Parts: sequence; C-alpha cells; structure tokens
Amino acid sequence: MFTNEEITLERDCEAVLIPSGTPVLLQKDSVVSITQALGGSYTVNINGNLARIADKDADALGLDAETSNEPSGKKFTGDGSVDEAMVWDQMKTCYDPEIPINIVDLGLIYNCQIIPIEKGGNKVDILMTLTAPGCGMGQFLAEDVRSKVAAVPNVTEVNVELTFDPPWDQTMMSEAARLETGLY
Repeated sequence: MFTNEEITLERDCEAVLIPSGTPVLLQKDSVVSITQALGGSYTVNINGNLARIADKDADALGLDAETSNEPSGKKFTGDGSVDEAMVWDQMKTCYDPEIPINIVDLGLIYNCQIIPIEKGGNKVDILMTLTAPGCGMGQFLAEDVRSKVAAVPNVTEVNVELTFDPPWDQTMMSEAARLETGLY
C-alpha cells in the first residue's frame, strides 16, 4: 500500500526515525503520509523525515492492525520438524523500511539453518546483513525477522545475527527485485 494522501494522527504514537533508528514520539494531530505499508509496519513521511510505525500503532493512522503475517497452526505439529519453506515465507514478510522489497529478495539473508534441539523443538539460526553498515534500523529488522520466524510451528528459538562480511551490494538482489528497482 502506497499513498501520498495526508493522514492526521489520531493519537500520540511511537515511531523510529529512518535510517538512524532513533525512537521518537509522533504527536496526535501531526500530519503524515504513508510511503510504504508492507509486512505489518508503516513508513511515513513527517515533515520531510521518514519514520517507521509498528503495526501495533496502526490505529493512530486510522488503520486496523495486520494479523495475516503469522502462519496458522499450532506451535508443535506432526513430527516436530520445521517447514523450511514456511520460515523463508515468513522472512519474505519483512521489508526494508526504505525499499518496498522484502529482505529475502533484496539478498539480505545470507544463511538460514534449522537445528533440532535435543529437549524438543527447533532453533533457527539466521545470518543477515543490511544494505548499508551504518543503518540504524538493523536491530529493528532483526527483531522483525526473529518474531515472524518464531511464529512458525515447531520453532522454539530464533537467533538472528547481523554481519557485514561480505558487504551487501545490488548483485545480491533477486532478478525480480533488480527489475522492480531498475537496478539490472
């Protein structure tokens, strides 16, 4: 969802400035426009600055919170194994707040490993990067990945590690992502 329509905040809400990652409180009656609404968060333009508003604060924008990003099913199912495709599908619901492309297609996920835990359940280790080392949004993106992957049935632990080795570049993007951004 993209719009340049101006929206007046219905209440104070927490946000994070992009790309610094600095928390801010957006005041009720502030005027914003949504530049991106993907993966359960909203990127808004406020006075020429970009800020990320979490799904829990969608009502401040006059919107309903999304709930469709979590896989359905019980926490423990069948033989206790993890559907790896479902893990990747969950990561595809995570978006860079400045680029309307999911982090998988951007090439930010370097490795995803599912490890059965002896006492039951499974640990998912994810190695990911950011488009720029100085981006302050890293911990927010990592937490988004962690929480969404943790919702996959039979996943009991999620470890998301940020790395900058090797550094990300546009050649790591999927062909579809390069076409969408014009970087082919």
